[in-house]
Amino acid sequence: MYDLIIFIVLLAMGYGFGRYAENRHYKSILTREKELNSIPAVATKIPPLGSQNLNSHLVAGNVVISIDYFKRFIAGLRNIFGGRVTSYETLLDRARREAILRMKEEAKELNAELVFNIKLETSSIFKGKRNSVGSVEVLAYGTALYPS
Repeated sequence: MYDLIIFIVLLAMGYGFGRYAENRHYKSILTREKELNSIPAVATKIPPLGSQNLNSHLVAGNVVISIDYFKRFIAGLRNIFGGRVTSYETLLDRARREAILRMKEEAKELNAELVFNIKLETSSIFKGKRNSVGSVEVLAYGTALYPS
């Protein structure tokens, strides 16, 4: 009985702290997305017309985000019963958006007008017991065009 109470308390703490950290990160992402909205990032392979006089440079941004204990627990339940694993979806959403922001920040240092041909690579960094995901890495890269 005592072990069950400790488990429930730790699970609740994991939920609370994980939710707080996730909300803080989303607020940071929204603020930075507004600041960097002037630099478009597009997936097209061909640079836009009129960009022949611009210099190009490879820019990249990567991030590693770990999953909290509560989300790992919920994902384990989803694996038993089936269905969407929404706890991992928010993890990947945050990681992708953060990687793109870091790529755009590097482009901003070059005074880039846009980043084209962007690509995203995703991988899991740590596999714990029974191949459970521990951390996710996302790499965003593309070609920044900036004036001479």
